[in-house]
Amino acid sequence: MSLSNAIRERDVAQLPSKRDEDWRWTDLRGLLRTLPEPSDPLDVSSTGPFDLIADVTHLVANGSGAAPIEVAPGQTSRIGLRFIASGVGSHAATTRITVGADARLVILETYESNAGSVSQTSISISLGEGASVERIVLCEDDDEAISVSLAEVALGARSSFHQTLVSSGARRQRLETRVLHPGAKAELRLDGVYLISAKRHGDQTSVVTHAGPDGVTTQLTKGVVQDQARGIFQGKIVVEEGADRTDARMGHHALILSDRAEVDAKPELEIYADDVACAHGNTVGALDENAMFYARQRGMSQMQAQALLTEAFIGEVVERIGDEAAREVIQAWVTERLRT
Repeated sequence: MSLSNAIRERDVAQLPSKRDEDWRWTDLRGLLRTLPEPSDPLDVSSTGPFDLIADVTHLVANGSGAAPIEVAPGQTSRIGLRFIASGVGSHAATTRITVGADARLVILETYESNAGSVSQTSISISLGEGASVERIVLCEDDDEAISVSLAEVALGARSSFHQTLVSSGARRQRLETRVLHPGAKAELRLDGVYLISAKRHGDQTSVVTHAGPDGVTTQLTKGVVQDQARGIFQGKIVVEEGADRTDARMGHHALILSDRAEVDAKPELEIYADDVACAHGNTVGALDENAMFYARQRGMSQMQAQALLTEAFIGEVVERIGDEAAREVIQAWVTERLRT
């Protein structure tokens, strides 16, 4: 089942549903009885969160404007990538990014919508031998938007790929990452932050397949949900036969700040090799009452104390962003989100 096929053929029967195991918490077929008409062409004059720090920004508006991006071997670049959805319509877009051997790339990616659009974005990222990519993704979708993003990443030998997803949810929002890991001393880090409130829904899903020996994966996702929001984390690491000496570690931790909020988490390890070091952890709970009491004793209001503690909780992930300018943008966004 595929949202992009459903949009292209205007066939809701092709929407993923709760019968599909990895979509059971983000059911689109049960939500949409019909698909909106194709999105209208869109001219964009606004600036994005990362425009001031990107060397160049590629704009994809209502599904139009996507073009292949290539970084030549040995080149260093910082590229902005804005996906904008405006109005009530449906569209899909596909972008291919190729990074040559020993090249360095920072991807500054945003999702921005202002109405009840339905959008599917597909991104393929291929890394050459020794290449290094950091992908920072900030998702600011409308309350009524349905936004699905799929990134498929293929690592090269000795390459590194670091990713941080930061999202605030939507009517339905899903950020999916699939990585083919060759081992071969390649290094992968997948991080995520979700801050979801009101009746929003946010889904961060990943699948990493270790296909060869001597590969490293680390993953850390932290989330905060409140009001009637729903946060979803699904992380799966597969270690195939022969992928010996794989080192793979995954952690997901979430705070629930109201009785009606919900977090669904499914961390998985699927291991077919013997000589590996793999582990995963998952915790979901409330703020520490002793820490809250201590903060209140210092004269803070309930909201101030909650914001301070949740910002410290999320900060562990934000601090792992390697690009300093992008880290400052994300830190400012997190602070504003938690204190308003």
